[in-house]
Amino acid sequence: MSTNAPETPATQFLAKHGIAHSNHLYHYEEHGGTKVSARELNVSEHAVVKTLVMEDETGKPLIVLMHGDCKVSTKELARQIGCKKISPCAPETANRHSGYLVGGTSPFGTKKAMPIYMEQSILDLPLIYINGGRRGFLVGVHPHDILRVLKPTTVTAALKD
Repeated sequence: MSTNAPETPATQFLAKHGIAHSNHLYHYEEHGGTKVSARELNVSEHAVVKTLVMEDETGKPLIVLMHGDCKVSTKELARQIGCKKISPCAPETANRHSGYLVGGTSPFGTKKAMPIYMEQSILDLPLIYINGGRRGFLVGVHPHDILRVLKPTTVTAALKD
């Protein structure tokens, strides 16, 4: 844990909404994903939540919050939210929608307001680690604070990795 945490749109959002959080800087590895951040922070990969920018069949963006050790069943997600198809955005498109670089995407303080879907079982965890708006920077937050402030729709679309 570091006190020299960067100020990002995500940390500004957390401060503005009075969300208590801890700051965790780690050595970012390209394509390392949540395995690396979990190892670096010495926490379960299940408690590291990834922020995925996806889109429906019309190209409308949405955010999915998913456990680090799970994949999103896009077919199941589409069924639950009433879409024909859900697919991941291309990195450049995701960057444009969120205002963050892929690998540093946070659900807090995004450039565009997008619907947010959160895997239901994330709420079972006492604390989660989620991107703070920069590669190599996670924030520890209570999942119920995400529920309160971002008002995501909960879904059950996790596939074990």
